[in-house]
Amino acid sequence: MSDSETGSVTGTKDKDYNVIWFTETCLSNVLRLEGYIQDAERDGDSDLADFFRRAQAESRKGAEQGKALLKERLGRS
Repeated sequence: MSDSETGSVTGTKDKDYNVIWFTETCLSNVLRLEGYIQDAERDGDSDLADFFRRAQAESRKGAEQGKALLKERLGRS
């Protein structure tokens, strides 16, 4: 596949794909961070668990923003 694929092969424009990718990555990060939180809690490291919770909240925020943008943009395709 070429680096310049612009939707002619996949049927999805790069800019839409990029938002889809971003949203999926944020959601995946939320799940991964849950494991990190549990690991930190198991080790009794509340500072680290809190750090990962803050990171998780930011990833959730990014996912929600991505979903809203997708809804807006794909709804008018």
